[in-house]
Amino acid sequence: MAVVEDRSYVTAQPTDRTAPTWLRRIFVANLVAQTGIVITGGLVRLTGSGLGCPTWPQCAPGSFTPTETQAESWHKYVEFGNRLLTFVLGVLAIAAIVGALAWARRLRQRGAPPRRPITLLAAVPLLGTLAQAILGGITVLTGLNPATVAAHFLVSMVIIAFTLTLVWRAGEPGDEPKTPLGEPAVRMLSKALVAVGFVVLVMGTMVTGAGPHSGDAETPARLGIDPAQMSWLHADVVLLFIGLTVGLLVALTVTKAPVKAIRATWILFGIAMAQGVVGYVQYFTGLPWLVVLLHLLGACLVWIALLRIPLALRTRGVDQIPA
Repeated sequence: MAVVEDRSYVTAQPTDRTAPTWLRRIFVANLVAQTGIVITGGLVRLTGSGLGCPTWPQCAPGSFTPTETQAESWHKYVEFGNRLLTFVLGVLAIAAIVGALAWARRLRQRGAPPRRPITLLAAVPLLGTLAQAILGGITVLTGLNPATVAAHFLVSMVIIAFTLTLVWRAGEPGDEPKTPLGEPAVRMLSKALVAVGFVVLVMGTMVTGAGPHSGDAETPARLGIDPAQMSWLHADVVLLFIGLTVGLLVALTVTKAPVKAIRATWILFGIAMAQGVVGYVQYFTGLPWLVVLLHLLGACLVWIALLRIPLALRTRGVDQIPA
């Protein structure tokens, strides 16, 4: 008589523990929205609308919405629109948490352990949005001080990093074990590239803080440094970043690293080169606001493409599949 193998122990196979499509879409929507608020925030600054709503949390004294008596003209609508988008972020962030908790409950009902890291990461968009709302208020109350404007941007980059990690890990079959892929030296180089990339972002905020786009056309607040010199220092670090990207691409290819990591690095290289072209165009054309806004979008895309490389150099949960 044939023996039937008992496979009841695989009821929670890795494919069953990958986040459902509807939940991953919510996570992706959060990533898109967190990137979008950076662009709209840049639009506020570039159009001189940073103090279009001169008070916080109200837009004008005694009103949370723009009033006809405000002296800020159309700038008040630009700034208020950016503030309004924060509520959209809040709704999406709450949806991410509720969805993650609902999925964790479903896993428990099926006898599978819930993926706690996903639930924790799902809280980042909401916590980050709350922190940004407070920091945005401080930015307004300090008269758009370049340091607080820079912090506002850099915190967004951190939120984007965690949200991207959430999207990536939700598509993986589990959390443990974590298996490194590729050579250790190559993985170290990918992490060094992320560090240099963050330095590029920081120096970019310094270029902005020294340049003409202060966020308020009436009373600009600028860093006391030479914008041309700061721009060239920023360009030097960008060249280092490009060189390391090429080096990583060669190292990944020579060591026969996972195809997804090589592909991610090629994508980063392409976006970074396009971003460099936009950077030089904006510099030699006198920083027109539309080109600067495109450069800001490029910075977000470079950051996202960069963070995908170390994520592609490890995998999680794959050996849960029985032999």
